[in-house]
Amino acid sequence: MTLLGGHPALILGAAALAFHIWVSGGYDYFSDELYFIACGQHLALGYVDQPPLLPLLVRAERELFGDSLIGLRLVPTLAAAALTVLSAEAARRFGGGLFARWLAGLAVLIAPVFLGVAQTFSTDSLQPLSWLATSLVLIDAIRRPRLSPWCALGAIAGVAFLDKYSIAFFLVAAAIGLSLTRERRVLARPGPWIAAGLALFIVLPNLIWQQVHGWPFLELNARAINGRNIAYDPLAYLLQQVLLVGPLAAPIWLAGLAGFAFWPRLAVQRWIAIAWVALMAMMVLLHGKNYYPAGIYPILLAGGAVVIEAGVRSMAARAAIAAAILVGDAVLLPFASPVLPVDRFIAYQQAIGTAAGLNKRTAAMDNLPLGLLPANYASMFGYREIAAAVGRAYQALPPTDRARAVFFGRSYAEAAAVEVFGGPWGSPLAISGHNNYFLWGPGGHDGEVVLLLSTAPRAGLLEAYGGSTIGPPDAIRQRLLATFASAEPVAQIDNPYAQPFERGLTLWLCRGPKTPLAKDWSRFKHFD
Repeated sequence: MTLLGGHPALILGAAALAFHIWVSGGYDYFSDELYFIACGQHLALGYVDQPPLLPLLVRAERELFGDSLIGLRLVPTLAAAALTVLSAEAARRFGGGLFARWLAGLAVLIAPVFLGVAQTFSTDSLQPLSWLATSLVLIDAIRRPRLSPWCALGAIAGVAFLDKYSIAFFLVAAAIGLSLTRERRVLARPGPWIAAGLALFIVLPNLIWQQVHGWPFLELNARAINGRNIAYDPLAYLLQQVLLVGPLAAPIWLAGLAGFAFWPRLAVQRWIAIAWVALMAMMVLLHGKNYYPAGIYPILLAGGAVVIEAGVRSMAARAAIAAAILVGDAVLLPFASPVLPVDRFIAYQQAIGTAAGLNKRTAAMDNLPLGLLPANYASMFGYREIAAAVGRAYQALPPTDRARAVFFGRSYAEAAAVEVFGGPWGSPLAISGHNNYFLWGPGGHDGEVVLLLSTAPRAGLLEAYGGSTIGPPDAIRQRLLATFASAEPVAQIDNPYAQPFERGLTLWLCRGPKTPLAKDWSRFKHFD
């Protein structure tokens, strides 16, 4: 028992690995995963909405594991296990004993936000791990006047940047923290500038790609800042952080924040507390999504575990703290990981929301409408039905029409679903004006035969081909006839669990465009 209890990092890391392998097969592909698979078929140095690393990794996983969801999500599974291990190790480096290491690892293992980002393969899957690694290497670089930690820092930051640009916010926040503490002296040494140069060297090809294409990522984020993302006031944003990390785990990271700010034992890391304040300020001002700063919490939880260990000596009290966190986060577990069948989850969600006085909007990430399921689950439903309906309609066309047909997706998710789920029946080329699909263009098609979707008025706010695609069928048909010579409904599609804007769909077969697709492709562009 002593032997096992003396290795919290390894035990908790193994538990994280086993858990995420178990849950990574459900419920289905997330909409963004479908898009990343499509991007993986068009490898490039950059994309409208992301750097190049994730599509490359997805392409490699698909080559190795085929259609396996567990295989697709292997990288986030491994990252979640490594994050748990490194969090316990961080507590040890801060001088924590066994209890601190167990507490830090456990708090990270079961935090809803870290369970959630490990559930699907996204640009957020590697960020908590890269932020924690960056923090620990930076701490080492401050302590020891050597170049090797700074080189490691530059390499980690550069690779993290190729996964998601948000690492830049953490680096800016860390620089602010360092400049406002005694550790500012390290900024006068060559190391930080060597690290910055190495990171820039790694990301330069991607930055050149963005510049050549007119900085589409900045254009995309301007829309997010100006309406798509929910604008929180500071108090509401803080509440979101409490919910994401776990309400009963909040005292741990708050203890870490206070410890880094005021406790002499952690005084050399005071920059971390200032970095958290700076990061929160940036997120509130820029309307960042609630989970964007999640990567800073493992280091705060590690520091907080050490503070609590120093202040709580009773074994019974320590056991009660660990049990409270475990039970509290277990209540939220079904919201972060698909451990329940979908119907049972809906009932559970309603019961928890009623008991706590909450609703789905409390944890919403943007201003899109909500359905039966929260967005992280709803985006796993409905896309197979879309692909199947498009495939059947495509196969029903005469051979001459099939040769000219395209599917025009209102979103990259719809277009990617037709690509990924084409199935044995075959499917048309999928095109769209959404994000990187816009750059890929119409694929040489003139739009003589187009399949596209519309949705009922209750369902949402998306716009696409030929104007709004929301409304009663008769109204939609009239709008389509302003663009095409003919437009006929060929299928009705619905999945009760899907996002509201992917429910109550009508698939239209349109022929004879009044303006060829390629003549003014720019009119279909929407970056969001």
